[in-house]
Amino acid sequence: MDSRKLPRTRKESSVFSRQVCYFADRLNEFPKLDVAMKTIWQLTWGLLVAMGAIPVASAQLDMFSKEQRVEFTPDWHGERFADGRPKVADGVLARLHQLTADEAWDFLQGAGYRNQFESGWKIINPGERLVGRVVTAVFMPLRRDVDAVIRSNGKKEGRIGDENSWVIDILQPGDILVVDLFGKIRYGTMVGDNLSTAVYAKSHNGLIVNGAIRDVTGIEEQKHFQCFVRGVDPSALENVMLVGINTPIRIGEVTVMPGDIAVGDPEGITFIPPQFAEKIADDTEMDHLVDEWGHRMLREGKYTPGQIDAKWTAGMVAEFNAWLEKKGSTRRMKSN
Repeated sequence: MDSRKLPRTRKESSVFSRQVCYFADRLNEFPKLDVAMKTIWQLTWGLLVAMGAIPVASAQLDMFSKEQRVEFTPDWHGERFADGRPKVADGVLARLHQLTADEAWDFLQGAGYRNQFESGWKIINPGERLVGRVVTAVFMPLRRDVDAVIRSNGKKEGRIGDENSWVIDILQPGDILVVDLFGKIRYGTMVGDNLSTAVYAKSHNGLIVNGAIRDVTGIEEQKHFQCFVRGVDPSALENVMLVGINTPIRIGEVTVMPGDIAVGDPEGITFIPPQFAEKIADDTEMDHLVDEWGHRMLREGKYTPGQIDAKWTAGMVAEFNAWLEKKGSTRRMKSN
């Protein structure tokens, strides 16, 4: 049956709303259908839609709904933004500013998350750690018929300016805009000094682009605006189209989800699933205290490197805990 002949029983989705898939909706009309079989059909349908093999009732930019952002972050049980994106607390973000790539690596590898780190960046305005909640955007090479629909729907939604400015408009304090520009350098410049000013004004944070930026001289004058990019180029952004906001994206060898916590340091960027952020912050603070006390003991010559690096004795643990109390810390190491 021609899908254009189907009755429009729902309001068509807009640029940033959920797509209408009549076949997927009609699965709910068969309550006796095995749940597993329903799931298989739904996943197959979604894949075919993503591949363009099956048309949907209306085109739009954002292919992930609020419900899907919740569904695909099932281990996050905390606060969320209105669009479903996980909202890790500001206090946890502040505690991650001392996190190093190797500390995050050890934890995430142990948790079975083996593809969360990406290196090979050019850093503009290097300095303290870049830490924030991820907002994603993904671009693809321009296809005019597809882009015409995206621009038409954007106009209906009141989107102003070029497509690279649309995602900037939704940024909130603490966000980091993470952009997949498929590594494009020439004509792959996400922002110049004007849009970078807008990014920082909205988020008070930095930018990560699997692509390029331009107007580096002007950006370098914004001392607190840190950028991780693949390259720089004087060209403007051309021959691309924005196909997703706050959808899963690929940055190198990492699958990045909206609401992840990005931590940038001199080694590269770690993308931390939100459910691990507080535990990593807790572990990192204790690790730093252990290192601080251990270094002090080595300088004083009280213990040997072998003793510090080995399992601590009950006496060492008690001495460390007494030092923590004197320091004013509420943390304590459990005696083994």
